[in-house]
Amino acid sequence: MSATLADVAAKAGVSRQTVSNAINTPRIVHPATLERVMAAVAELGYAPNLHARRLRTSSARTIGIRLERHDDGIHGVLLDRFLHAVTEQAAGVDRHVLVFTADDADAEVAQIRSLSQRSLADAFVLTSTDHRDRRVDALAEAGIPFVAFGRPWDDGSAPHSWVDVDGRAGTREATEASLATGDRVAFLGWPEGSGAGDERRGGWRDAMTAAGLEPDLDRAVHDDPAEAQAAAAELLAAGATSIVCASDTLALGAIGALSRADASVPVVGFDDTGVAAGLGFSSIDQNLGAVAAAVLELLHGEPAHRLVTPRLHRRANPRWGLPAQQSAHADGKDAS
Repeated sequence: MSATLADVAAKAGVSRQTVSNAINTPRIVHPATLERVMAAVAELGYAPNLHARRLRTSSARTIGIRLERHDDGIHGVLLDRFLHAVTEQAAGVDRHVLVFTADDADAEVAQIRSLSQRSLADAFVLTSTDHRDRRVDALAEAGIPFVAFGRPWDDGSAPHSWVDVDGRAGTREATEASLATGDRVAFLGWPEGSGAGDERRGGWRDAMTAAGLEPDLDRAVHDDPAEAQAAAAELLAAGATSIVCASDTLALGAIGALSRADASVPVVGFDDTGVAAGLGFSSIDQNLGAVAAAVLELLHGEPAHRLVTPRLHRRANPRWGLPAQQSAHADGKDAS
């Protein structure tokens, strides 16, 4: 027979309310008492009845996230990392993640409505948001709490919570690092019209302009390694001393062009996937742990926005890596 709350209370020599507090709000319980209660929980193998808790509190403390099907392996890897980060961090604040599937945006909204009405989840995270995303309006009108991973590119002041990665800051940092190896830093990105792609190109332009250089080595292709390889070959022929890319897929194409030309210039990707690690090129890490933390923080509260700063992950491959960052004291002189 399964242990009950009363069994744990009797074992620990405390009231049932104290046991409930220890499980649900441990911060209000005296440390010595908390230790005694949790020892009794472990010894008796007590498992809280989550269904009963939902009925009492009208809150599942559960976050719903759609698990999307992706043909694009790199994009799928990123969302898998994000889902893992949210799930791991949610457990630390006594929340749970419920994963569901849906064929399209309308089906996703229907699923969210159903889960909310049945009290199976009380907040949701939208991923892969896009221009004029109809899911946003539908959930806002229904009064269902949610946070979007991805900003509303059409209106940055939209009245819902969102978290996004500052791609402009990422490519600016990558360009500044690349300028240490030569002043002909090229950009390999996507065609205009993509919010994230335009922003990443903007970071490259910002860095080049700040350095007093003309941002004239720029090619736009679809996120396809073959197209990227042809475009990168043109950039190399035009004298590029390094290539900053809008994605690791494009960087893969740039590596292909370097290999065919037997050339050696730094390449920087964006997303820091296993492709970057395997081939040894530098890449921008989206800092998805910080994104997940911001999403959880904004799930219940007034609408707010967060831009997370990504991080450049340098790799020193002799053919296409970036040199290690120099310390301010590398020459033995005090920077002051």
